[in-house]
Amino acid sequence: MFAAAKLAEAKGANLGEIVFWRQAIAAPLVLGWVLATGGVGTLRTARPVAHVRRMAIGLTGMIFNFWAVLLLPLAEATTFGFTVPIFATILSAVVLKETTGAHRWGAVIAGFIGVVIVLQPGGNHVPLAGAAVALTGAILTATVTILIRDLGRTERAPTIVFWFTVTSLVPLGIAFPFFAQGHDAATWGLLIAMGVAGGIGQLALTGALRLAPVAVVLPMDYTSLIWAAAFGWLLFGALPAPLTWLGAPIIVASGLYIVWREHRLRRAETPVAVD
Repeated sequence: MFAAAKLAEAKGANLGEIVFWRQAIAAPLVLGWVLATGGVGTLRTARPVAHVRRMAIGLTGMIFNFWAVLLLPLAEATTFGFTVPIFATILSAVVLKETTGAHRWGAVIAGFIGVVIVLQPGGNHVPLAGAAVALTGAILTATVTILIRDLGRTERAPTIVFWFTVTSLVPLGIAFPFFAQGHDAATWGLLIAMGVAGGIGQLALTGALRLAPVAVVLPMDYTSLIWAAAFGWLLFGALPAPLTWLGAPIIVASGLYIVWREHRLRRAETPVAVD
């Protein structure tokens, strides 16, 4: 998805178009999946305001994530995206007042060390503006995880996915005439490929989380760094900087440890278990 977006931008597509078509093309896929798995009844919700709030923050985070991909090499943008569990841990402690012990705080600190290594202070491989955009996107995505956790108490996963996709098209549709433009067939093909890949990826992740715990699914998600590095090299001739190969594993290990620790605590017999 991100590789197609980056190629489309190189051929003249702008950020607004990329985000709009990501959602518009994925919408029929999401609707078909919801109807096939749960029927029309799945679309009912008693919490429209919560869905709109999730949409506003989620859409803003999506814009920042795509913007980061356009500003940074694919591997570096993907690496910064891996900081979501780190920020989610901080938000859970600050906003939800969840107990977070020394183990997870240690993982948070290690993750930020990895971020500093990837940033390469004093170097110029990673533009600071791009890094700031990417980290902002990660913070917003982490915020969405908190909102989804709240929605998940009363709403099914298909309901959450459907209402995000549909409601996000309202502001995007209103803004679309201001940034829409014509393209050649190749660019339209890239935009369609991006939307289809995004929709399938979203459904695949949702399905994976229905079939296995987060602690099992998330390590698979981290393999996207391999694909980002491969696409970056094959399509754009860009290889990750040496320090990215050092910092990225630290960020990945931090995120994996946080997820594993939370999974272990949830399975503990006593609800008062603390890190």
